Amino acid sequence: MVLFVNTCVRPESRTYWLAKQVLKRIKGEIKEIFPHNEPLTNNALMRRTQLAEKGDFDDPIFEDAKLFSSADQIVIAAPYWDLSFPALLKNYIEAVNIVGLTFAYREDGMPYGLCSARRLIYVTTAGGTILNDTYGYGYIRELSSSFYSIPEIICVKAECLDIIGANVEAILQETVQKMGYFE
Repeated sequence: MVLFVNTCVRPESRTYWLAKQVLKRIKGEIKEIFPHNEPLTNNALMRRTQLAEKGDFDDPIFEDAKLFSSADQIVIAAPYWDLSFPALLKNYIEAVNIVGLTFAYREDGMPYGLCSARRLIYVTTAGGTILNDTYGYGYIRELSSSFYSIPEIICVKAECLDIIGANVEAILQETVQKMGYFE
């Protein structure tokens, strides 16, 4: 199963369009989810922690994490906003980052992944230049590698879409041509 995490809130989103082009190049059943914008409250976090410590992952609060953990591939569509990505994605990451379900800790305190995904593809677009990927793709790359043990992490990006005189269609098509196919 290919898990498609769609954090594009605009109906005319160029990031969503580009992500759909990526998904056309991946074989398998696609499960699209739209993360909700409900941060964990103190009560929900305490309940989640208590259940996780018991290894009781049957509660609906773990549904997103179970999907994330069991996916064969993951595609995240996240526009480049304010040097990062939408808050929806951060909330989603907090919801799926579950000890005992998506990752665990070794005796030395280092995390290791419990996820099945062999690949994560991060799709983003930017009106200008992506100045630094540290807080956007870089954050997702490090989390996916260090916490989830996903062996292949790819970024598909189209930049400078809002620059005066930019040929948006040409930039997007060039990005599609460069990405090829994903086996």
